[in-house]
Amino acid sequence: MDVSDELLRRAGPSALLTLDGTVHSLNAPMASALGRPAEECLGRGFGDLYPASQRLPAESLVVAAARTKAVAMRVLEFPGRGGVPVACLLEARPVKDPACGEQLLWVHSLDAHNDLASLLIPFRLATEAVDLGLWMYSPQLDQLEWLGGAPALVALSPDLTTPLSRVVAALHPDDREAFRQLLRSAPAQSPWLRLRHLTPQDGWHQLAYRTRRLQLGYGGPERSFGVLRDDTKQEKRKQKAQAALAAERQRAKDTADFSSALITAATIQELQQVVLTRLAATFGASGVLFALVDDGRLSVSTDAGITMGEVQALHGISLGCPSPLPEVIRTGKPLFVLDREEYIRRWPHGASLPWMDRLGADYTVSITPLGETGDQPLGAWLMTYGSEYRPSLEERTLMGALADLAGQALRRIRLQQARVELAAALQQTMLPTLPEHLPGLEVAARYRPSRDGLDIGGDWYDAFVLPDGAIALEIGDVQGHDVEAAAFMGQVRLSMRLIASQEPDPGTVLTRTNELFVTMDAARFASCTILHVDSRDGRVTGTSAGHVPLLCAHRDGSHDVHELPGGPVLGVLPGTDYPEETFTLDEDSALIMVTDGVVEGPGLTLDAGVERAGTLAAQAVHDGLNVEEIADRILDAAVAVDHLDDVAVLVIRRP
Repeated sequence: MDVSDELLRRAGPSALLTLDGTVHSLNAPMASALGRPAEECLGRGFGDLYPASQRLPAESLVVAAARTKAVAMRVLEFPGRGGVPVACLLEARPVKDPACGEQLLWVHSLDAHNDLASLLIPFRLATEAVDLGLWMYSPQLDQLEWLGGAPALVALSPDLTTPLSRVVAALHPDDREAFRQLLRSAPAQSPWLRLRHLTPQDGWHQLAYRTRRLQLGYGGPERSFGVLRDDTKQEKRKQKAQAALAAERQRAKDTADFSSALITAATIQELQQVVLTRLAATFGASGVLFALVDDGRLSVSTDAGITMGEVQALHGISLGCPSPLPEVIRTGKPLFVLDREEYIRRWPHGASLPWMDRLGADYTVSITPLGETGDQPLGAWLMTYGSEYRPSLEERTLMGALADLAGQALRRIRLQQARVELAAALQQTMLPTLPEHLPGLEVAARYRPSRDGLDIGGDWYDAFVLPDGAIALEIGDVQGHDVEAAAFMGQVRLSMRLIASQEPDPGTVLTRTNELFVTMDAARFASCTILHVDSRDGRVTGTSAGHVPLLCAHRDGSHDVHELPGGPVLGVLPGTDYPEETFTLDEDSALIMVTDGVVEGPGLTLDAGVERAGTLAAQAVHDGLNVEEIADRILDAAVAVDHLDDVAVLVIRRP
């Protein structure tokens, strides 16, 4: 009998390998442990016979013994029978085949019956490395034994051995039976189970448990092990993010509904109704007072959140009265009054007003004019808040934008203009005035209303500076040519501005805008392209929601048609992601963003129209025209498309 036969006659798994890890010979227990016929194992790499999770450890064991010519040991898992893995301590030892003198490696399992805990050390270290805990359940003793893991989880199991009854008692009553079922589960590995666990030190924890059965050593006993993860902080962050998202969605919906209702208000009574029913909910105010100028005096109404005594003190006063509400209406400048001392310092005669004692103690006051300085005074709205409330810059900006919309509606109503004229003018106010200075960029925009139906539509553009200094540029098109299309356009633009102030990535802005309008079950959809431009290096990140391709015109007279990645139009498919692309805008090159009315018509396909617009833009850049002249040239050429749709153009250039 040679040495090879003697080494393979062992009761446990045993194999002889070449130095490169190829199986030379093996015994029946090794083949059984690997779950393969012996003839299928011969000539194959030892690591290749293991499951993917164990392949690298098996190969490293062989390499260590082959390279160092010394004994190497490692705990490895065999597949096992019935799906229950077998943890074995394997030894790899260099040996020589006397028949041919070939150097081989003898890999065999060691008897660990007297030290089963050594087989668990790799599992304990692995769980500790990923901030998990490890315990073992002994059904005979009906107890859990803590084996170690992440230090942060030690407080959840202060004793190394704990009766099952004590562990169950610390769980939420609704979770106890699920935990018992987890311990009795038949599968070799269970799914994660979420449980609530109470600790004396810091209250409830959100835990995740997972059980696994494991055989300790070849021919050894089976045990049930549990992996523990503390998701408390993650769950709190998730709940906080969900609450913020819900509040953001509600704010965006309230804002969109508010702006839409302002657009459609046709009488003073309807306008009052819109303001008094929606304003407090939109901005979290405790009360609203709506004041309109009527023949030089104030006509005041309230949502009942402000007492009639306060209303009577203001109703009918002269616009010239030295008081905060008339002053805001006269000057067109919004005001925020924190407390009684500030009020009396600026308007001493107000010390005798009946509600003055509450100012600063119970509430603070904000007043927003319905129009800007220089316009004919129209009125204002006054909101009261809790004394700790301080409106953010975004809220004040949004409040002013909505007040401007209300002022526009009031002007149209008082001039008895038709509803269509009101909608068209309001649509123009929704299209922003581009900032006078965008650092490192020249930007120009043009808009022309539809030549069909109500002469209004849903095309829009926008440009603004983000908190990180990048510049956001948007252009889009809402389905339809009516009042509802104009209203929905305002909803989309306002919503995207709100979301972009918190989530600057273009893809995230479109994803969250899409989810918002899908959730609202909006009757319209909108296409859109959004870009974020870093003017310092010309890096542009963009994505598109079913919109017209982007054009890039160069100084040499050439142009590119840039198809951005993205997804479908906004407001149709839930759960849509909008992938982004980043590219560089060269100096003296121009980006041209258009709506489909510029490039598509009865006698012109979209591809032909895009190519035509790109050629015109490239020639304009080559001719040295500035962005305003480029925008005019593209807009004028759109007449030849003979499209009845409204059109919008946005031109961006790095000078």
